[in-house]
Amino acid sequence: MGQILDGKALADLRSIKLKEKVAILKQNGINPLFCVINIGNDLSSKIYLRSKKKRATEIGIKQNIYQLSENVTQENLLALIDRLNLDDRVNGIMIQLPVPDQINLNEALAKISPSKDVDCLTPANIGRLWRGDHFVEPATAHGILALLNYYRIELRGKNVVIIGRSSIVGKPLAALMLEQDATVSILHQKTKNLEQYTKRADILVSAAGQVNLVTAEMVKKGAVVIDVGISQVNGKTVGDVDFDNVAPKTSFITPVPGGIGPLTVESLMEQVVRLTRRENAR
Repeated sequence: MGQILDGKALADLRSIKLKEKVAILKQNGINPLFCVINIGNDLSSKIYLRSKKKRATEIGIKQNIYQLSENVTQENLLALIDRLNLDDRVNGIMIQLPVPDQINLNEALAKISPSKDVDCLTPANIGRLWRGDHFVEPATAHGILALLNYYRIELRGKNVVIIGRSSIVGKPLAALMLEQDATVSILHQKTKNLEQYTKRADILVSAAGQVNLVTAEMVKKGAVVIDVGISQVNGKTVGDVDFDNVAPKTSFITPVPGGIGPLTVESLMEQVVRLTRRENAR
């Protein structure tokens, strides 16, 4: 059976170091402030907000949540973003996803100041990401790379296959892995015969949110498997990977829960601190 990539343990370890950095900032009169805009009452969003709030408090980051009604107008959302952009106390801004249908998400994201964009979703920061001169990284992609680095899993020259092309995980992860000289393929819903690609992967990342999408037959012996998917089945949190059957074929594998999830939250806090230090030339 493959070695478990323990994201929770690594997140806790990185949290200790991040807390020390925040303490130094505070000694110099700098107090990191992170603002999250949440629209409506999506249950999964509420759970994620609580986990972020808990981690921020532990580290010493102040997190303000702006709870907007389900029917908030685009105009009012953009006005709030403008106010946060202009507030010198605010170091990071993010919009919690998903958002209701009346919201033009791309317009709202473009409104966020790139210097406060903790999700790396503004057009300017996405461009920097692909150009290779970024100063902020999407949290999940950042967490995946941190996990691979911690376990000394080399990316250079490796064949990486990513299932999922979202702007949150698939696309930015591909950009960051290309920076480290991996050969990257991105698969999606329209890709035919996923297995012909996945069986060649040295590192397979699944971020589709589809239960048991990745089976043992799709994975070559000795592969590294990263499961980013999160679904609920009979009250249990599960990923995209048929873990029990896939794990024996792998060299390394992430569990769900306890793999990438905790590192996503931790990495988000790291981006807040990174932006805070950048803003204050630290």
